[in-house]
Amino acid sequence: NDDCNSGSEDRTYEPSEGDTPSTTSIGTNELGEYIHKDKKHSNHVLAGLNALRLEGSFCDVSLSVDDIDYPCHRVVLSSCSRYFKAMFSNEMSERSQSRIVINGVDSETLRQLIEYAYTSQVGISRANVQSLLSASNLLDVSSVREACCSYLEHHMDETNCLGIHSFAEVHSCMELQEKAKVFACQYFADVIRQDEFLNLSSSKLIEFLSSDALEVDKEEHIFEAVLLWVNHSPDARNKEFEQVLEHIRLPLMSPYYLLDRVATTAIVTQSSQCMKLVEEAKSYHLLPDRRRERFHKRVRPRRCKAMVDVIVVVGGEDEKVVLRNVDCFNPQTGTWIGLTSLPFAVSKHGVAVTGHNVLYLAGGEYPDGSASKAAWRFDPSTDSWSEMAPMNMARSELGLATVDGFIYAIGGWGGDSRLGSVERYNPATNRWDFVQSLKIPLTSPAVASMNGLLYITGGAVVDDGDGVDMTQCYDPKTDHWTELTPMLIPRSGAVACAINGRVYVMGGWHASSENTNKVECYDPKKNVWELRRSMKEKRYKPGIAVLESSVYVCGGEESWDKHHDSVEVYDPEEDRWCILGVMPHWRSWLGCATIMLPTDFMSEEK
Repeated sequence: NDDCNSGSEDRTYEPSEGDTPSTTSIGTNELGEYIHKDKKHSNHVLAGLNALRLEGSFCDVSLSVDDIDYPCHRVVLSSCSRYFKAMFSNEMSERSQSRIVINGVDSETLRQLIEYAYTSQVGISRANVQSLLSASNLLDVSSVREACCSYLEHHMDETNCLGIHSFAEVHSCMELQEKAKVFACQYFADVIRQDEFLNLSSSKLIEFLSSDALEVDKEEHIFEAVLLWVNHSPDARNKEFEQVLEHIRLPLMSPYYLLDRVATTAIVTQSSQCMKLVEEAKSYHLLPDRRRERFHKRVRPRRCKAMVDVIVVVGGEDEKVVLRNVDCFNPQTGTWIGLTSLPFAVSKHGVAVTGHNVLYLAGGEYPDGSASKAAWRFDPSTDSWSEMAPMNMARSELGLATVDGFIYAIGGWGGDSRLGSVERYNPATNRWDFVQSLKIPLTSPAVASMNGLLYITGGAVVDDGDGVDMTQCYDPKTDHWTELTPMLIPRSGAVACAINGRVYVMGGWHASSENTNKVECYDPKKNVWELRRSMKEKRYKPGIAVLESSVYVCGGEESWDKHHDSVEVYDPEEDRWCILGVMPHWRSWLGCATIMLPTDFMSEEK
């Protein structure tokens, strides 16, 4: 029978008594051939090559260090080292040499790497890990380099993490360098008590002090550690102290420690630049309601703290209903969570935050269209709302802002007419009082406070909602309004904020034509307005908040049938906008502000 398979079943090969199944793998390929694979073949080959090396058989190159020669095979070296592969493959002088001197590696370390090439094994210990990593990095033996990094990572502690960080940086081990930095920041309270800390360069010290991830109970501990660092080498480091002090967050210290310890330390008092930093910190404590006007890194809490800065959006309306939702956004993580909802649905209201981290809501329009005089406060520490004394007048489409601890309700719609009146709320007495009225009644103005003054821009004065270009400034000390240079673009329903000593106005309804994405900036020192880069989207009645050095604009309407759930972020220094993400759902006529929220809230399901 010509068919070898005719009349028989497919058969499976069974190993005979002499076979060793533990070292072989038997299978059948598509051609019906039996495939034999010896699982120990690679080990046998390596062992054979190593035996040949030790015998000096077939060796075609010698590596020399400290007058000690190590006979090797080029092909073996090239197989595990890109350094040697490049040397023996390219037109390099060593290609034709039988003896090659290796610089930058000691003889014992080279011997270990050669043995690794022939055995796939190397012993790593505290005594040799640095020399092995340096040599494997130089000779590009990547697996040994990675093994050394892993060894250092697993043997990292508070006594050596700074040294590992510097060592990894020198050898371009970026992952190990970052892990060492994370470790040092996480256990910084212990690290500052070690000798390695005292031996840091000023640039390295600044690198750690400037990190938001630095975990310390108090900023005071950092100041004391820096003084120890300075005194370890005073001649050199006294001159570097000014630069180092800039990265200690003096405003976050206890005011008593700031005055009794920092402001009386000789190295601080002898430097005008250091004393400027102390005065800056004093102002932070004396004027809590102006803290958000001028952002710099020294007032930003480190991430290990129990509070985190978030952007809160409150109420508003979508295409169907008036909302009572309260959501907050954490820019550090890019996540949204829900907070305790308002006791009622409301839009066209105002929100503002005092320097004591309390959010206030006043006025607005209920779902039945009536204006509200209610005022409420939100306590971030308990995620709860409580009612305050109501305003003297019901107001929707009002402006709301804080100036030096007082809350001002400006203009708005009273239910049958526009309002020019202004009320001021005193949290200490829970009372609203009238102050000097606006020059003209307004709805939907954009408001911002800066340096103890209240700025009112634009707003609507007629029923069609057309905006005006008027800019008014209120000084609480004199109870007087002053008209300033008008905006370049008339608008109502815009939003405003103060940052870096300037007032920015964004979006709104532009003079019977359309909603706008135009942005302009007012410089109070020059009393002039200038256009800035426009937003990505046209927005009427969005929300606005300032967090650190950026401006966030949330939601709003582009037209009657196009609404936004997007969030744009603006960098005033770069004059650049980008779309950051989206809210849980779109909304306009919302309240928006920045508050500090307990970190635990951001990890809880709401």
